[in-house]
Amino acid sequence: MKSVQEDTASVAATAQAGNGRKRLGVLIGGSGLIGGTLVHYFKTKTEHKIDIRAPSSKKLSIRNADDIKNYLIRTRPDFVINSAVAALDCDAQLAFEVNYLGSINLARACCALDIPYIHISSAATLPNGENLSEEESLPLSPSLTHYAKSKLMAERTLRHMGKTQGLDFTIIRIAIVYGEHDHKIHGFHRLFFSIADEAMPFMVTRKGVRHSYTNANKIPYFVHHVLDHREEFSGETYHFVDKDPVEMADLILTIRSFLELNRPREIYVPYPIIRSGKVFLQWLASILSWFGISVWLPPELIFLEHFYKTQALSNQKLRDSSFVDPFPGETIYSVLPRLVVYYLERWGHLNLITTFNEEYLGKFEFEDDFVHHPRNLLNFVHADSLAPFPELVELRQAGRKDAF
Repeated sequence: MKSVQEDTASVAATAQAGNGRKRLGVLIGGSGLIGGTLVHYFKTKTEHKIDIRAPSSKKLSIRNADDIKNYLIRTRPDFVINSAVAALDCDAQLAFEVNYLGSINLARACCALDIPYIHISSAATLPNGENLSEEESLPLSPSLTHYAKSKLMAERTLRHMGKTQGLDFTIIRIAIVYGEHDHKIHGFHRLFFSIADEAMPFMVTRKGVRHSYTNANKIPYFVHHVLDHREEFSGETYHFVDKDPVEMADLILTIRSFLELNRPREIYVPYPIIRSGKVFLQWLASILSWFGISVWLPPELIFLEHFYKTQALSNQKLRDSSFVDPFPGETIYSVLPRLVVYYLERWGHLNLITTFNEEYLGKFEFEDDFVHHPRNLLNFVHADSLAPFPELVELRQAGRKDAF
């Protein structure tokens, strides 16, 4: 039986093999918006050149170093992408183990195998301000949120490993992400949901506050380019954001106008009042829990202060690189109609928002029968729609002939 060291050496040798075979990548965090977009891209755009594996947490928990080592030994990848992130409102242990320790153990494995490690980080590691460069970051202090602290620690350790261990890494910092197929309501989509649900009566920001945005659909193109040009991108950090930051108040009012709603009204509530409201809601939630009533508050409340402060990232370094924007005209404003249709349909089907169902959903073909005459519908299906698919029957019969 081969030792782990021998098997690991074999993995490294395989990763450095010739260009005649498809490259194999491992993606951690494939169920999220960014991870899912990456999986779809590699499955559809690079199917003849790159194969991607996106193990679930049941197969590979990045909180477990042995899981990481054993999975990479079995799969023998040529690169690893980490887009996993713990819930924003998780406790200190989960934030540390997923966002920091898991990221570092993945990097240690990649370093041992001498393969690239692509790390998706966050603008939460940056201070507020205008034209923020890649060299800037928050000071590491106890007062940071668990999320910001763990992401900042991961960035610093990766750079340290690059200098001391020769780690081939690239850090991609993203800002407020927008795109289809986000199955969780958070970030920008939480803001959009609140407006569509008319749960935001007034403006929870102030005029002139701007933020950077990241187009999820563009990220896979950049990751692919980074993997193909390691000499240029190895050991570097890049802000992957749209060129121009967006004023939050203008975006809110644009969404309101697009949905033809009256709320939120253009009355700007000062931050001290909003902060007091947040404290009151947290207190009320704790009181209700005494009576067995569970109240869930959005995790984005940890970023509430940022609604009132500008954070605009510079992407000059990205624009000066060899990467070419695949959709240079796309911005949060240009894709907003597409996002509105997608998410209102999705939320309507889930009965989260029903206001727009008539406009965006309509009735499906069997709705009346399914709702009012289910027995008739069942009999119809039994009578006419249960025969085996003929194409698969032919395939099975052809397989039997080949066996003889």
